[in-house]
Amino acid sequence: MLLILLFLLSPDLTLSVNQDGLNLQRVRLGLDDPDGFFHNWNDRDDNPCNWNGVECHLASGAVNSVDLSNANVGGPFPTFLCRLQNLTFLSLYNNNINSTLPADMSACQNLQHLDLAENLLTGELPGTLADLPELKYLDLSGNNFSGNVPARFGQFKKLEVISLVDNLLDGVFPSLLSNLSTLRHLNLSYNPFRPSHLSPELGNLTNLEILWLSGCNLVGQIPDSLGLLTKLTDLDLALNSLQGPIPSSLTGLTSVVQIELYNNSLTGELPIGWSNLSSLRLLDASANELTGTIPDELTWLPLASLNLYENRLTGELPKRIADSPNLYELKLFSNRLTGELPRNLGESSPLVLIDVSNNLFFGEMPPSLCSKGRLQELLMIRNAFSGQIPASLSQCRSLNRVRLGNNQLSGDVPAGLWALPHVSLLELAGNSLSGGISKSIASASNLSLLLISKNKFSGQIPEEIGFLNKLVGFLGSDNLFNGSLPGSIVNLGLLGQLDLHSNDLIGEIPSGISSWKKLNLLNLANNGLSGEIPAEIGSLSALNYLDLSGNQFSGEIPVELQSLKLSQLNLSDNRLLGHLPPLFLKQIYKNSFLGNPDLCHDIAGLCNSRSHERDRRYMWFLKSIFALAGLVLIVGLLWFYWRYKNFKRAKRAIDRSKWTLISFHKLGFSEYEILSCLDEDNVIGTGASGKVYKAVLSNGEAVAVKKLGRLPPNKVAEEGDVESGAVHNDKFEAEVETLGKIRHKNIVRLWCCCVTRDSRLIVYEYMPNGSLGDILHGGGGCGGGSSKGGLLDWPTRFRIALDAAEGLSYLHHDCVPPIVHRDVKSNNILLDGNFRARVADFGVAKAIDAAGKATESMSVIAGSCGYIAPEYAYTLRVNEKSDIYSFGVVILELVTRKRPVDPEFGEKGLVKWVFTTLDQRDDGGVDHVIDPKLDPCFKEEICKVLNIGLLCTSPLPINRPSMRRVVKMLQEVSGENPIRPQSKDGKFSPYYYEDAPDTGGVA
Repeated sequence: MLLILLFLLSPDLTLSVNQDGLNLQRVRLGLDDPDGFFHNWNDRDDNPCNWNGVECHLASGAVNSVDLSNANVGGPFPTFLCRLQNLTFLSLYNNNINSTLPADMSACQNLQHLDLAENLLTGELPGTLADLPELKYLDLSGNNFSGNVPARFGQFKKLEVISLVDNLLDGVFPSLLSNLSTLRHLNLSYNPFRPSHLSPELGNLTNLEILWLSGCNLVGQIPDSLGLLTKLTDLDLALNSLQGPIPSSLTGLTSVVQIELYNNSLTGELPIGWSNLSSLRLLDASANELTGTIPDELTWLPLASLNLYENRLTGELPKRIADSPNLYELKLFSNRLTGELPRNLGESSPLVLIDVSNNLFFGEMPPSLCSKGRLQELLMIRNAFSGQIPASLSQCRSLNRVRLGNNQLSGDVPAGLWALPHVSLLELAGNSLSGGISKSIASASNLSLLLISKNKFSGQIPEEIGFLNKLVGFLGSDNLFNGSLPGSIVNLGLLGQLDLHSNDLIGEIPSGISSWKKLNLLNLANNGLSGEIPAEIGSLSALNYLDLSGNQFSGEIPVELQSLKLSQLNLSDNRLLGHLPPLFLKQIYKNSFLGNPDLCHDIAGLCNSRSHERDRRYMWFLKSIFALAGLVLIVGLLWFYWRYKNFKRAKRAIDRSKWTLISFHKLGFSEYEILSCLDEDNVIGTGASGKVYKAVLSNGEAVAVKKLGRLPPNKVAEEGDVESGAVHNDKFEAEVETLGKIRHKNIVRLWCCCVTRDSRLIVYEYMPNGSLGDILHGGGGCGGGSSKGGLLDWPTRFRIALDAAEGLSYLHHDCVPPIVHRDVKSNNILLDGNFRARVADFGVAKAIDAAGKATESMSVIAGSCGYIAPEYAYTLRVNEKSDIYSFGVVILELVTRKRPVDPEFGEKGLVKWVFTTLDQRDDGGVDHVIDPKLDPCFKEEICKVLNIGLLCTSPLPINRPSMRRVVKMLQEVSGENPIRPQSKDGKFSPYYYEDAPDTGGVA
């Protein structure tokens, strides 16, 4: 009875619900749904209110909310959503929505919440969004929007939240948003705006609670008017180029919880009045040029984090800071602060991190740093702390990084400090610490780096050191260690550096060191080690630094050392004898073998033709002379050694500082971590432009690094590169400029680039399965190598073709201006761990203007033999049709598993061979073209794809379809409307399609 009454009161209810469901079905059909998010969107269900992501109004039953967040759906923006007349909430957060936003979205009249963040949207922001009268929340972060923020964005009527973070907006800074008096959140961070000043009119946004403008290319001073934003809780102006002092008006932001001003060029002293900010929890003004002292009134605040590092602050740390009950993070490194740290620091504060490195602090370390039992990082390097390490730290089991190097600490290290279970880095180098390494170090199960050089440690290195299976570096040089190396040390399978030079070690190097597969540095110089040099050292393929000088090693030099790729070799001042291995019979190795009287061979200055007895008498005579001037010589050598080490240290610092990092995404690594991986063992590819390395980062992830060296402007590159040096150097700018603006699932992602005067690095995502060319044909060059193409079944090959087509379609149709790749080939299509394809190598890519012409003239042919379109070779005119031809060759490779140029084709090439085979054989020739390793059950589908490939390689550019059409044809191959090959005379005819241009016959 109740249902009948509702039907009579609302006769249009069923029609309304059905209409909403129909519009949602249209949305579903327009989107790619690989994860089956729409599985319960049943077109036979009249009520869509129970569908995934759909909510309805309780009274009317009309759809008022659609939430497709994190659904992994893709395709253009579904405009049918705006036909839901009661829709107030719409979220497509974190999907693959591409193309551009519709120019007119006025149909979404009731929309209040619109979230399109983390998608692939491009083009300019549509100004018509301001026509939505009810819109309160707008989030377009993490897309590829470019150009200016529309002037109409200053006309929103009810907008409270706007977020445009992490786009490519490169116009003027949108000061017009200061007209929106209703705004509560304004977030424009990480956009490459033109250099702009902060508008004083921002002070008009009196309702503003959050202001995020980090990384917006802001210049000039911070306006005083920001002090009028009394409701502000979060102010972020970091990562800009702001100058001048911090305005005192900011101390009037009585509601503010965090202020972030780091990485600017702010000067002057910290203003007075911080005690007004009773809610302040975070103050980060690091990496500026601030001077003066730290105000004492900062210690009156309930600060949780105080970051003032990398400034020019002086004076002592306020003593009352130790009384702060909330302080968990204190970063003051790289200043000029002095005095003693408060003795009770950490007693009242739940400290998690303290970093006061690179200052002038002195006195003893506070014993209460870990009183709350939460301290994880203790960083105090390069100060003048003295006395003993507090015994209380040995009970601080929460510690994971301890850096106390380059101070004046003395006494024994507390036994418990060696045994802390979570510490990964223990740095005590450059002090006057004594005693030995405790056997309790066996409990330090997470220890990765042990840095204890330049102390007074003594005794034997304990066997327990071999229990540290995560140890990567053990640097203990310039101490007083004695006894032999523990046999257990060979169990350290991850060891990369072992430096124990200048100690009193004796005995032989333990057997079994072949387990050190990752060792790259071995320095045992200036000890008393004896016996023969183990031949096992020759099996350490990663080793590039070997110094065993100043010991008592005897016997012959193992010939196995010749297999090492060493940048440093020193076996001087031992008791070696016999002849040098053949590889070392070069003058450059002379200084590597000096001081071995019984080691003789024909290297000038190493030895001569006299007998060994006469050599010994001669050496005795020389030693007598040296003894007379020994004191002067020792003093001179020590002075020279000290100057040399300072010079090398300064040179390394300069070399590292020469690198400039340009990032295109938020990074979890630095340029130094990349540079440390550039050795020959990590090379995964070599081409005309340079080498490609695989770099495994400390977090376990891998990236690919392409190293491009500069060529002189008129020098011709190696390996057949016909371009001049100037053009070769431009490839770096071209690839960075192109990939830096592109974000697409089928385009290889560019993380960052590093630049110096002589070398350039491009860091992009690592593709575990290499290139399609290597998989299909092997890496052995033309006609060589073993192909793994037979391992790719047809569904995988088809998916690769579709992925690559979608990537090229994005370049041709969705980029503004369009981009022509100019070097499409199977070696430039990379495959991830799931054999999904990405288009790569944009070194010769060009932008195309509205008339379809390249923005720069083409003076040379770019591309690879077998892939170059016929018209390109004689006209040097480039457009998207050239890429389509090259992609057609790739399709033929996938179908035939043959190279574009192969001796079996003679002078024809793959395209002509396929066409001739299909045209001349009475049976159509298909079976003679298709890879025999493909399953015959897919023959019909393979033929359709073969047709597409031949259409793309039509000799006349006008006959080639667009890449957008190629994508659609590939999608139709396995869909409901397959492409049917046509014929005139019953034979297989590759150039005829239902949708092909009418050219009157085969081109």
